Amino acid sequence: MKRRKKFGSLVLSTFLAGLIPADAQHPPGTRAAATAYVAPVYKPLPLGAVKPQGWLKHQLEIMRDGTTGHLDEVYDKVKKDNGWLGGKGDGWEETPYWLDGAVPLAYLLDDKNLQEKVLRYINWTLQHQRTSGYFGPLTKSERENNIPVGVSNAADGEDWWPKMIMLKVLQQYYTATNDARVIPFMTKYFNYQLQTLKACPLGKWTEWAASRGSENIMIAQWLYSITKDKKLLELASLLESQAFTWSNWLGNRNWVIGAAARQNEQHWMRRHGVNVGMGLKSPALNYQRTGNKKYLQDLHTGFTDIMNLHGLPMGVFSADEDLHGNAPTQGTELCAIVESMFSLEEIIAITGDPAYMDALERMTFNALPTQTTDDYNNKQYFQIANQVHIKRGVFNFSLPFDRGMTNVLGMRSGYTCCLANMHQGWTKFASHLWYATAGNGLAALTYSPGEVTARVGKNNTQITIREVTAYPFEEQVVFNLDMPQPAAFPLELRIPAWCTEATVILNGEKLRTAGGGQLITVNRTWHNRDQLTLQLPMQVTTSNWGGNSRTIERGPIVYALKLGERWEKEQDAAEGDYFNVYPKGDWNYGIPEKVIQAPARYLQVTAVKPVTADFVWNLEHAPVTITTTGKKIEEWKVTEDVAPQPITDRHGLYKGKVNQQEDVITLVPYGCTKVRIVAFPVVK
Repeated sequence: MKRRKKFGSLVLSTFLAGLIPADAQHPPGTRAAATAYVAPVYKPLPLGAVKPQGWLKHQLEIMRDGTTGHLDEVYDKVKKDNGWLGGKGDGWEETPYWLDGAVPLAYLLDDKNLQEKVLRYINWTLQHQRTSGYFGPLTKSERENNIPVGVSNAADGEDWWPKMIMLKVLQQYYTATNDARVIPFMTKYFNYQLQTLKACPLGKWTEWAASRGSENIMIAQWLYSITKDKKLLELASLLESQAFTWSNWLGNRNWVIGAAARQNEQHWMRRHGVNVGMGLKSPALNYQRTGNKKYLQDLHTGFTDIMNLHGLPMGVFSADEDLHGNAPTQGTELCAIVESMFSLEEIIAITGDPAYMDALERMTFNALPTQTTDDYNNKQYFQIANQVHIKRGVFNFSLPFDRGMTNVLGMRSGYTCCLANMHQGWTKFASHLWYATAGNGLAALTYSPGEVTARVGKNNTQITIREVTAYPFEEQVVFNLDMPQPAAFPLELRIPAWCTEATVILNGEKLRTAGGGQLITVNRTWHNRDQLTLQLPMQVTTSNWGGNSRTIERGPIVYALKLGERWEKEQDAAEGDYFNVYPKGDWNYGIPEKVIQAPARYLQVTAVKPVTADFVWNLEHAPVTITTTGKKIEEWKVTEDVAPQPITDRHGLYKGKVNQQEDVITLVPYGCTKVRIVAFPVVK
């Protein structure tokens, strides 16, 4: 993220439709001011209750051994004289960004060395809160005048924004440890905010705090759920009144249409993809605080519109850095992906809506893994859906960057915010696989291998459920229960919208079937060694995306043309080592119309290798392939670094010159690719 100065279908349409009463209204003359707190449908479990296993655990171990576990050793901005340790170095967002992923990683893996490392920053923060409640690195004024920031001299403080991230870090740390220092620390800080925000509003120092006020609101409302201090709801309403009006913008279609039509300096912070990703949770938070269901409608309308106008096949919206339409040549910033994932995790808890669970899986299993190297030491600032090469260049980005480094794979590769922030994606996904339910039960809302330990039932019996699966590549999820005594509790399972009919099997006997796009509950007295199996048949389908392109899907995975990869290592004086990646083979294929009309007939699915514990998201480990035929479009070529989508007619067909020979082509999971075509033109 560049610190700029302040300036004065599609798929989701279907599975988000019809969720909220149309006649619900905002309270007249207010912006979420009324308070009628609504408890979340699902409660996130304490950090560490979920322990990833299999391929997901391996992914986290790679991160621990790579930059997530060692950023403070390899990145000078975090390494040298860090402001969050009392020094004069980084005192803004990048250290808290890193901790926002490193802290959950430390407790998910129960890694004592990493826990000790992150505790240095947590302890310094907790131990150096000012008497007034203000916290964070020493300010310029404090260093020069030796006067701590207080209520009377609040203007001597510094930007609210990085403190919002550190609050998220402390929240996660508290759920893992129950450290008694955290709740009083937050209470004191929020009292300070309540006393000073009118004199020093969110936008006083930068627009980043105003654009991301939902992060502050979220923690204030989380603390309210613990202490029941009504001043916290008062503070949340005040913060909302000073923050960007995301709920109104998401509910008012003029904003998202304007973002598609205009790419200029005017109101660019409203189009900034990372801001949008964070802002998605704002309507859900307003609903949580007020009970007004109109905010859920705002969320539904806005998310659907964003994905219709700016959505890309891998489940994210264009964000290069701004919202930039739905052409498959647009880019998406890595920060926008991980922040959108976290917003969806919060939205899921508050609303209990399975549509957002589907959206989270699509984003996680497709967009997230492709944007980093296998060792998690290099990343792209922007990925592209139809990415026919990775190289230096300007491409078609709204923020092209003067060194042309935003598309390459490097440790820095563009702005360094993503180097610090990329660590929360997998870690928070892993910690949010399971939630607690209102009936002292558990809910498995997204699926991956792991285990959860929690207390359930009226007697708070501690149990462990081991989730054994090769999902998202295979169709079966098995839950093995380990418990000291029988316990009655509800176990909720999500049936994805893409699944026509799921089957639930209990101890080898068919229990029930269920259609897609819903949550089901198995409420019974459970016994030790019970085994519940969820079968989710995956059919091959196609979906329609920008420029009348088509994407091939199976389950939560989208599939892209398999292209061999030629990697070239280069070096930049300012950014260090980086990689270009070029395709081995032709990429300019169209999909015959017959494949779109009868995908089950013309798309051949093959499980080529098992998903083992050492799985990595790359071509070598791709567990499933889909073969079909394609026709080469010789005139489809690279122009100004991108492959502009061939023009089609209103029937979605490319009418230009096409080779008549049909070649066999192979597709692999999008997340296993670096260069690819995922949005195909359709040919006769």
